[in-house]
Amino acid sequence: MNLILFGPPAAGKGTQAKRLVDGRGMVQLSTGDMLRAAIASGSELGQRVSGIMQRGELVSDEIVIELIESRLPEAEAAGGAIFDGFPRTLAQAQALDVMLKGRGSQIDKVVRLKVDDEALLQRVAGRFAESGRPDDNPESFKVRLAAYNEQTAPLLPYYENQGKLVEVDGMGSIEAVAGAIDGALK
Repeated sequence: MNLILFGPPAAGKGTQAKRLVDGRGMVQLSTGDMLRAAIASGSELGQRVSGIMQRGELVSDEIVIELIESRLPEAEAAGGAIFDGFPRTLAQAQALDVMLKGRGSQIDKVVRLKVDDEALLQRVAGRFAESGRPDDNPESFKVRLAAYNEQTAPLLPYYENQGKLVEVDGMGSIEAVAGAIDGALK
C-alpha cells in the first residue's frame, strides 16, 4: 500500500507516519527529513537546499523527485510507502503517478489531516522554542503555510477525482488522529 499523508506543515504528518511505520512496516518517505539529512551531510545537495529551506521557500520539483525516486526500491521491498510532504504541487503529483505506474504501482490512499492554521502557528512556535530548528521558526512557518495554501492545497481535487482522498480531523489527540487514520485505511 502506498499512501500520502496530506496537510500543511506541522499538521502531524510526521508523527502519524512514524506510527504507521512502526505498526505496518512501511517506509516513510519524508521529503523534509531527507532534505534535513542532506543538509547535515554537508553534501552539494545539502548546501544547495540549506538557504532555500531557511528562508521557508520550497525546494525545486526536480530535487525532491530525485530524492523520492532514490528511495522507492526500499519502500517497495517493505510493502509500501508513506509519502510525507510530497507531492506538494500538481507537477509533483503527476510525476509521482508516472513514476509509480512505471514500477507497476500506484497511490492507494491520500489521507488529509484537516487542521486550523492559527493552532498550527502556536504548535510551531512551541516546537521552535524547544528544538530551535531553523525551518520551524514562526516567520519561516508563515511562508511555508502560505506556500502550502497556494500551491499544495489545490491537489485535493486531483486526488478526490481519483477517488483516493479521505479526510481526518487532525486537531485531536495523537491517538484520536491515529484511530481515524486506521479507520480510513480499512
